[in-house]
Amino acid sequence: MLKREAEGLDYLPYPGELGKRIYANVSKEGWAQWVAHQTMLINENRLTPIEPKARAFLVKEMEKFFFGVGSAKPAEFVPK
Repeated sequence: MLKREAEGLDYLPYPGELGKRIYANVSKEGWAQWVAHQTMLINENRLTPIEPKARAFLVKEMEKFFFGVGSAKPAEFVPK
């Protein structure tokens, strides 16, 4: 994602195999970028992260953000 060497994470940021993959391949800076993007997704889509459907959406977007084509901003998103 950053396309350069950066400081690695101190701990698994997410459980399971996805967490292990992120830990092995994502830096602290990259994770911070995801947290900001995830917050925007939650707010713009009015998600409740404890709901299974919302969690599944966020996991799918996390995988795209780090290992796929990227996670797009919602069409209605207007940056401040």
